[in-house]
Amino acid sequence: MSTEAAIAVAMFTVADQDSAVAFYTETLGWEVRMDVNWGEGDDAGRWVEVAPAGSTARLALNPPMGGEPGGGSVGIEVADLAAEKARLEAAGVVAANEMPAGGPVPAMFSINDPDGNWIWVVQAG
Repeated sequence: MSTEAAIAVAMFTVADQDSAVAFYTETLGWEVRMDVNWGEGDDAGRWVEVAPAGSTARLALNPPMGGEPGGGSVGIEVADLAAEKARLEAAGVVAANEMPAGGPVPAMFSINDPDGNWIWVVQAG
């Protein structure tokens, strides 16, 4: 596979795609990159991708396939970790698992979406 044209797409399972899109766009300030319906009848589905502004990576929000939603994890880098934490907390998001920088590991903290997926917010190096 050629990596020149590859774009990373992570996938989270969510209970309700509309609610998840609202959380990611209205609360986190991300953008909808794709929202398409496919198939017909019982085989119909919807593919939704969101991403932080300026990111080339995207996050697909999918209904669970036979299990419960949640349990995924993804990391995003930000230029100013303290400012991002303050912005998220002002939007009502709880930051947890704060880790200071140490050795080769950058400073970071985690947040959860309403379905229990983990988003690690990492200080860009």
